[in-house]
Amino acid sequence: MTPFTLPDCPRIKRVNSFHELLTTPFADGVNALCWPRTLRGDFGEVLKHLVVNEGIHVLDEAQFASLPVSDAGWAAIEMMLEDSRLLREHDLDPTLNCINGYPRDEEPGPVRTDVISFHVDSAPVEADTWLCTYHGATSEGLLNEEAQRRVDIPETRAELLKLFGGKDDDSFREFLNEHCYDLHYAPLPHARPYSFGLGNLWRIANEWPGSPVPPCIHRAPETRPGDPLRLLLIS
Repeated sequence: MTPFTLPDCPRIKRVNSFHELLTTPFADGVNALCWPRTLRGDFGEVLKHLVVNEGIHVLDEAQFASLPVSDAGWAAIEMMLEDSRLLREHDLDPTLNCINGYPRDEEPGPVRTDVISFHVDSAPVEADTWLCTYHGATSEGLLNEEAQRRVDIPETRAELLKLFGGKDDDSFREFLNEHCYDLHYAPLPHARPYSFGLGNLWRIANEWPGSPVPPCIHRAPETRPGDPLRLLLIS
């Protein structure tokens, strides 16, 4: 496996422990914190024993307990459960997902709003997002300087105004917010999206009133029939 290398960028900061990941504030433009890790266990073996249909499936300790896995498989399960316990102990609400394809917008219109589109997470109060991919394709990030809000692209905004049926005023901006159109971004021509890598635990900034930094732009990976299943922790 190719060693994971963090992008050399002032928006991304490496930390060396869970405590540091939890307590380091987002400041000075830094909106993504990464704790790089090499995890023990065979996550692929765990997936071989999971029977899942298309879509996103939440996994729990009881499901894992019934799997006939080897010691390496159990080591992987214990790793995921330990991460979940750590987050819950700090008042977070993590879920472990087995992902066999993502739902897509049935009628996307001018702006796609599914998780495969580059987007930011938002909240009405201070909040952030935690992510770790244990197996399968990994999440991707996009630097703020290499992206443009889709609603700020003149052609797209004109289409959205037509859909709205009104003027470009406060009501239109409320419409964009209501439908999450204003949370989605397009890469600029020179953009170079970066991988979150396997096994690394990330904490990324959300958009919320008064946030000291811009939110971290990211997306779930494109999934196609036949691709390996994805194991993901998200909170």
